[in-house]
Amino acid sequence: MIKNKKTFTARLLQTAIVLVTLSSATACTHDNTLSEAEKSQGWELLFNGKDMSQWRNFKKPDISDKWQVNNGEMQLTGKGGGDILTKETYESFDLTLDWKISIAGNSGIFIMADEIGKKIYSHAVEVQIIDNERHADTKVASHLSGSIYDITASPKASHKPAGEWNSIRILLKDKMLKVWQNNIVTADVTIGSEQWNTLVGKSKFKDWQGFALNDIGHIGLQDHRDPVAFKNIKIKKL
Repeated sequence: MIKNKKTFTARLLQTAIVLVTLSSATACTHDNTLSEAEKSQGWELLFNGKDMSQWRNFKKPDISDKWQVNNGEMQLTGKGGGDILTKETYESFDLTLDWKISIAGNSGIFIMADEIGKKIYSHAVEVQIIDNERHADTKVASHLSGSIYDITASPKASHKPAGEWNSIRILLKDKMLKVWQNNIVTADVTIGSEQWNTLVGKSKFKDWQGFALNDIGHIGLQDHRDPVAFKNIKIKKL
């Protein structure tokens, strides 16, 4: 029995601090890692925070040194790094990642990309990354971050200022495409459907041969001449 009330109170406080610390450590999810639950569900890392071994430049076997790993982030450090894509191709998948764009910057995430066309975006669908407040290409709603570029517009509630981390989830299954930005749905459409064809018909892609027709393709990240960072890039094949 502890007779000194102050000593007893101090020990209780110490115990509480230890428990809170242990609880926080257990709850913490480290960047660029998979939990045991994610592993059991079939998730895979496309970036481990240490190297970019699963990526290469568009139509090249290697990757530019302007794409670098710093502080656990995959960073495009300046223009000229070139668009990059995964070495592997995917059909139906669930993709999640975090992105952060520089002030007045622009970038994008490509799906269904191939290397048949002249550019990575020749046949690919792009989910937009941009500084919504400062970049010049923000006059059209479907050009804002989280939008399917020039096709569907993301809601304002999904936007964050440049320099902050954003989360993206892209779910593609049997051509049904759904996108979330910062846990808010920004697109929900079936590629090839009447709705999709109508939207494409009103976009810059209406006369692009082969646009969004691939059944399988690479995941790509865009060099739009502006610094951009990515982390926690995870994918699950469906």
